Amino acid sequence: MRRIILLTVIALSILSMSAIAAEPIKIGVNMEMTGAVAAYGQMGWEGLQVASELIPMEVLGRPIELVLVDNKSDRVEAATATTRLIERDKVVAIIGTMTSGNMLAAGAIAENYKVPMIGPSTTNVLVTQGKKFSFRACFRDDYQGQVAARFAYNELGARTAAVLSDINQDYCVALGKEFVNEFKRLGGRIVAEQYVRTGDQDFSAQLTIVKNANPDVLYVPNYYTENALIAIQAKALGIKAPILSGDGADAPELIAIGKDAVEGLMHTAFWHEKAATNELGKQYVEAYRKKFNKEPNAFGVLAADSLLIVIDAIKRAGSTDPVKIRDAMEATKDLDVFTGKVTIQNGDAIKSVVIREVRNGQFDYLTTVHPD
Repeated sequence: MRRIILLTVIALSILSMSAIAAEPIKIGVNMEMTGAVAAYGQMGWEGLQVASELIPMEVLGRPIELVLVDNKSDRVEAATATTRLIERDKVVAIIGTMTSGNMLAAGAIAENYKVPMIGPSTTNVLVTQGKKFSFRACFRDDYQGQVAARFAYNELGARTAAVLSDINQDYCVALGKEFVNEFKRLGGRIVAEQYVRTGDQDFSAQLTIVKNANPDVLYVPNYYTENALIAIQAKALGIKAPILSGDGADAPELIAIGKDAVEGLMHTAFWHEKAATNELGKQYVEAYRKKFNKEPNAFGVLAADSLLIVIDAIKRAGSTDPVKIRDAMEATKDLDVFTGKVTIQNGDAIKSVVIREVRNGQFDYLTTVHPD
């Protein structure tokens, strides 16, 4: 009888241990699936789906489950989604948001709960500044803005520039300032500095000032919708200066809205499929094309990178404790990801900047600028 009871206890213990081992490790996904910048979130989610098919979705003997919440491209919703993922879904880390403004709101919540959060494309310097649990999988705006200014000055030969920034967006204002500071440092002159607001449709007043200033280059560090409308109206006004932008221009909607007006528009970017030289990157390009029947984009591949960074950190931490995962993420060094290799320093990813240009209705690769 004792033996039967003992065997029963052992069997129940094994079953219990198996159940625990099979319990999924939940990683939150806080993305802009609807709203003003839904294209970024949708591209990010596509990237995560592709990555999930290319890499083992298990770690520490347990399956990984991605829990998606739509932040509706809104800061308040982004913060609420973070709370929901941590409190209700018990996630150990969060991927997203895609934009800096939303990440600043959501990151404050993650900081309080001590749960690591990584923004695939959140370039604003403030995202990680003074934070322990906020990370990014991309370069920072100060570096991106400096690269854009050097490209305008050295490669385009621009000596005067006009800047048209979206004052409603932290990302746009910060990127514009970084460009201005570096362009001036190089010896260039800012002949017009104007502002727009998210959702504006008419930029004729600002563009008239730009036209009268006759700059060598027009820098528009904004999101894709405003950039496309600015390009259309700039062309209508007869502005001949080449248009240069930031990673916010990197969405198919830019071309869909802007059509011929955005031909020749150049922008700093996180990645381009022609720059995919490592094996993981090549696999991603092929898998993305096969799954979605279109060309891959930088936002999707950065979300995929983020997933690799988190899974690698969980593995190295040997734990699902968010604090230990955070410590392992900060110690990431020369990790092979879909965009190449990544090292994390103070929450920031050390990565190269790609320059792209709209040619024949597509984003084409120009060059890559590597970190010093």
